[in-house]
Amino acid sequence: MPEARDPTPRIATISVGLARPIEYEGRQFLSGIGKAPVAGGVAVGRLGLAGDEQADLSAHGGLAKAVYAYPQEHLSFWSAERCRRGVTAWPAPLAPGFIGENLLLAGLLERDLWVGDVLSFADSSCVLRVTAPREPCFKLCAVMGFAQAAQRMARERRTGFYLAVDEPGELQAGMAIRVQAGQRRLSLIEAIDAKWAKQRNH
Repeated sequence: MPEARDPTPRIATISVGLARPIEYEGRQFLSGIGKAPVAGGVAVGRLGLAGDEQADLSAHGGLAKAVYAYPQEHLSFWSAERCRRGVTAWPAPLAPGFIGENLLLAGLLERDLWVGDVLSFADSSCVLRVTAPREPCFKLCAVMGFAQAAQRMARERRTGFYLAVDEPGELQAGMAIRVQAGQRRLSLIEAIDAKWAKQRNH
């Protein structure tokens, strides 16, 4: 069944969080995956959103992965999946920031974008550039509550995507998004499939 989509791409929520310990398979790890929505304008600098933090800078953060965006339309899939696997008794809605996203976007999916596409926002000087899909790891499994979560994210092509900050500025929930095409040599879906094939062969 096709996912219902917002007719005008926009920022649904903005979330930030500090790194903190999480537990997975009896071990503790430091992670910035736990984020919570914030109200009002949020400053966006070259290295990400004010008040946000990443623990593993080899995989998240830095200039190329300063901001992580995720389509709001995928949340119902994850709610149903967690229910199906017995993590929850019913498909309860996931809270914004649940899977570590800074920007929860409405009306803009992975299949709409290519690496190098540029996002600008109504009434903001901030400009973001699509750099790569997320490569999910065990920390997603810890948050989702089942061991196959990272694999499901990649196979279903519901990874979300990282953004570089070409122009700093301020963002807030509700802002409309305008997509400017880059060179369009590699689509996000192609990038997801390529990364997943590499993981599968190791």
